[in-house]
Amino acid sequence: MYDGRQEKDDNLELALAVGKLLENQGIDVVYTRTTDIYQTPFEKAQIANRSGADYFISFHRNSSPEPNQYNGVETLVYDKSGLKLTMAENINGALEDLGFKNLGVKARPGLVVLRRTRMPALLVEAGFLNTDQDNQLFDAKKEEMARGIANAILGTLDLETIESGETPMPAPPEPEDETDESTYYRVQVGSFRERPNADKLLYELLDQGYPAFILYEDGYYKVQVGAFKILANAILMEQRLRRAGFSTFITT
Repeated sequence: MYDGRQEKDDNLELALAVGKLLENQGIDVVYTRTTDIYQTPFEKAQIANRSGADYFISFHRNSSPEPNQYNGVETLVYDKSGLKLTMAENINGALEDLGFKNLGVKARPGLVVLRRTRMPALLVEAGFLNTDQDNQLFDAKKEEMARGIANAILGTLDLETIESGETPMPAPPEPEDETDESTYYRVQVGSFRERPNADKLLYELLDQGYPAFILYEDGYYKVQVGAFKILANAILMEQRLRRAGFSTFITT
């Protein structure tokens, strides 16, 4: 609690809002709670395991020893690997676009809801409960936060993004021929005449965990990241790279 504000209320409100948007997109959402009840972290992990869920996402508000000491969003994972890391980075990026400071993704293998769940699990710290700046953003941009988180989840899973809080975007048209089916969206970060220059950028991207590669085409060594069938996924990756300071554009 901070200044009469209770974390449990913010968590539930955000979870229900994100869940509704995902349900509107045809995602089967199971909630650990939909009302004001107490559950231990272990009970939450058990509910997730019994449900056979593919992913577990826990919503929280952060806190610090002193009021207004820190601000920002971060997402916690068991370890920084796999699709859960990409999803966590995309969620942080979506909230950063709304004005929150991005504190990054942190590995926290000791947390019960990350350690005892049998599926990839994330714990989203949606700003600091005892920081006025984060509370103002939370209150002013509740709908945008829910939509951004839902879009980040859907984009990571190669599904469509949400245009508004009520109406999902229509599905893309089915490909008409084999050429369309083989189209992939990639994010280009650099193009060089000399291979060593391309290698330098490639190693920098790989060191930061990006799925980068070099494509030799038209006399240039092109450094690209990812290969996505859905444009929304490529856009999320481009946003991550831009926030990291890279110059980018999307190609096919």
